[in-house]
Amino acid sequence: MSVRMRLRRTGKRKQPSFRVVVADQRSPRDGRFVEEIGRYNPLTNPSEITIDEDKALAWLTKGAQPSASVVALLKATGVWKKHLEAKKTAGKAS
Repeated sequence: MSVRMRLRRTGKRKQPSFRVVVADQRSPRDGRFVEEIGRYNPLTNPSEITIDEDKALAWLTKGAQPSASVVALLKATGVWKKHLEAKKTAGKAS
């Protein structure tokens, strides 16, 4: 099963908020998802980003492919940097 990390829009018209979810790649854009790992609210100043770091790192190590927008959120929270560091240390250990 190939999984992707993507944003799923929620909220009312002109009041968007997003869930960061892990979904099967074959599922439709707004279809079922495997797990919710965070939330993003772009309307607050500054934008509110909450991501469960442990869940995100676990899915990234399992091979989940994040979309470009999710990578931007992971970079903003520092999770992406931790993932890259863990990837480097795992490569050196092999």
